[in-house]
Amino acid sequence: MSKLDDNERWKSKMLLTEHVEQYEQQHRINPSKIITAEERTMLRDYILLPYMEKMVQKSIAEVEYSTNILKRLYLVAGQYILEQIMKDLYKLRRELKQRNIRILTEEQSDLIVYHHYYCRGYKERFGMTRDVMRSEISLRLTKYTSELTTLLKESLKERNKET
Repeated sequence: MSKLDDNERWKSKMLLTEHVEQYEQQHRINPSKIITAEERTMLRDYILLPYMEKMVQKSIAEVEYSTNILKRLYLVAGQYILEQIMKDLYKLRRELKQRNIRILTEEQSDLIVYHHYYCRGYKERFGMTRDVMRSEISLRLTKYTSELTTLLKESLKERNKET
């Protein structure tokens, strides 16, 4: 901001249009540097996937030490879901890197978890409440589980056709 921005005397002075355009171009926010809604969703998923990975790994570890009859089935299902989470996390890392978005630090304030990130040179912060995180994690795990269920049903249909 220059000294002339708030000075009312300069508004009445005659300026060349090319000077006005140059000034406006210099002070205009570049819309390509602002994060889009799609990128915010990617950022949210990038933050949530490591939590989901830990949860699934913990669940797999608990199943390994259980005496449940369906232990093998639970382990295979858990491993499949864990692989899908890892694939999605890898894809997101690549995509965010291509879009020049980096996530830096995590900070907690009251019930909100904030993540600082750089988006094409601008530093911003993204916050989610713990309740939102829980519900989003629940929705994503449900999605992964339903994908696995669909695969199992298709596999059973193909098997039944063969016999």
